[in-house]
Amino acid sequence: MALIFMAMFLVLWKRGNMGSYVLGFAAAYFCLGLGFLVTHLVPDPGAFYVFHATQVLYTLGTGALIWAAAKRVGQHVSIRALVVVYAVSALTLAAAISLSDDTGPRLYIVNTGYGVMMVIGTMALFNVQRRNAIDTLIAVLFAFAAVNFLVRPVLTLIIAGGSDASAYRESIYYSVLSVAVTVASLMTGVALIGACAWDMVIAERERGERDMLTGLRARRAFEQDAIAIIDRAKQEGVPVGLVVADIDHFKAVNDVYGHQVGDKAIAAFGGVIADMIRNSDIAGRIGGEEFCILAWNCDGEKAEAMAERVRRRFSETAVPGMPSNNRLSASFGVAGREAGEGYGKLFARADAELYRAKESGRNRVCREEKANVVTEFRPKDAQRA
Repeated sequence: MALIFMAMFLVLWKRGNMGSYVLGFAAAYFCLGLGFLVTHLVPDPGAFYVFHATQVLYTLGTGALIWAAAKRVGQHVSIRALVVVYAVSALTLAAAISLSDDTGPRLYIVNTGYGVMMVIGTMALFNVQRRNAIDTLIAVLFAFAAVNFLVRPVLTLIIAGGSDASAYRESIYYSVLSVAVTVASLMTGVALIGACAWDMVIAERERGERDMLTGLRARRAFEQDAIAIIDRAKQEGVPVGLVVADIDHFKAVNDVYGHQVGDKAIAAFGGVIADMIRNSDIAGRIGGEEFCILAWNCDGEKAEAMAERVRRRFSETAVPGMPSNNRLSASFGVAGREAGEGYGKLFARADAELYRAKESGRNRVCREEKANVVTEFRPKDAQRA
């Protein structure tokens, strides 16, 4: 079953042009399947190397699964922490093997290691700010796997007792393990394949909603997402900031260097924006050389600071086709959402600030002087602001 899942993930990765996390899922199921084959097929299951070999393979599989699941949702997992867990387990396992031929201590050690690793993965998945149903399901399955590794060995060994290493494959524990691993692998594999299929659908939809030059959202897609995010911000009492930006003297770029260089300038500006916003923010190209950023959980002051960082980075960015000593600049208007305000009014205020930045000499960030970011859930704060 594990090897079949591996093949399915490889097909999804190849045919769907999907990210490296799908290869991580394939590697995880390859290692898990290979570890089971080693346990099941070696002539002498009591040989000293069997537990070490399977621990390495299962650890690689578990680590690949955690890394891939976290990468899929944009979370970071400390590889160093996983390596430390493995090192402690491996050293403790070596001591247990040298002291006794009983499988009980060995099983406690290795399963505790896998359980701790799954706890690390579960924490990373539950830290995702914007989860959909499939993301939550995978996080729950990881939590279930962590509990399974930490609790099942204890209960099974208490009820059925341990066994010598040479009789491990005939033990009740091994039978329970086979059933538990089969069910868990099937549930997790199906959920992960469903998640990959969902990612393909979303990616295909987003390709149709993306601006071809920059890869950012096109105007319609940006406005739809911005309206949805602002509605969510109203419900949760979270501040949002809107940044409207425009490349300075863009017509002169087209007139002097040609439209191809103008397109490269637009692509360069879009690349700077994409590199500098967070996963929780959205950005789009809403006009010829005009761009917009909606910053989640970010008031006007913080949005202004973000716009200033983008402005400085773009002013240092070389545009292919232009002289090496020439740099372009951009102007920015910033507004924080006020209580009861929707996307239309928020955009109008940010756009007015962009106009002021242009009138004030360009290559600058302008924001309304007043502290204008409040939430519906804190009217007293709004009055103080």
